[in-house]
Amino acid sequence: MIDGWKRALVLAPHTDDGEFGCGGTMARLVEAGTEVRYAAFSIATKSLPEGFPPDTLAREVRAATAEIGIPEENLVVHDFEVRAFPERRQEILELLIALWEEWVPDAVFMPSLRDIHQDHQVVAAEGLRAFKRTTVLGYEIPWNNFNFDHQAYVGLEERHVGRKVAALAHYASQQHRNYLNPEYIWNLARTHGINVNRDYAEVFEVYRVVS
Repeated sequence: MIDGWKRALVLAPHTDDGEFGCGGTMARLVEAGTEVRYAAFSIATKSLPEGFPPDTLAREVRAATAEIGIPEENLVVHDFEVRAFPERRQEILELLIALWEEWVPDAVFMPSLRDIHQDHQVVAAEGLRAFKRTTVLGYEIPWNNFNFDHQAYVGLEERHVGRKVAALAHYASQQHRNYLNPEYIWNLARTHGINVNRDYAEVFEVYRVVS
């Protein structure tokens, strides 16, 4: 499915969402020569632990995406207020449409439409509107998905998962969160891989496939 893509776009409501949802797939795509762009919509300054400066997550996402192999010029970071995306949904839609008109990706990765976080819901719904003429896949954020359809599996090698773990390790400000535990990330990738007779995998919901 992914081998013929020349351009792939990752939509991350908050920095680190994209790396967690599809970091291994991004690493595989970059390795194969696909141009990957990453758009983050919030640096979540109100959610930073005490002692971290306001631009912390902007710096951390640059380091994390560079770890995966995405050049800095392919990273776009916005600063929408965390948990307030519903109030800004039209502005977010217009940014997404501008991305489509400028670049026309072969595939878009975004949160699941059934993700329960309000910011994720806005990016998913408006992402589907903006990119409905190309392949669109929803990535898994397990703690936000009460339901998730395991419709597409992307097989990964150990090095791809290693890149994902290394990328997420750049988020020093978020290491207090249990889901950034490397063992959890490895085990989730192993579990998905075993389900489809691969060593490792990431899983996606399929909203559009255009070939």
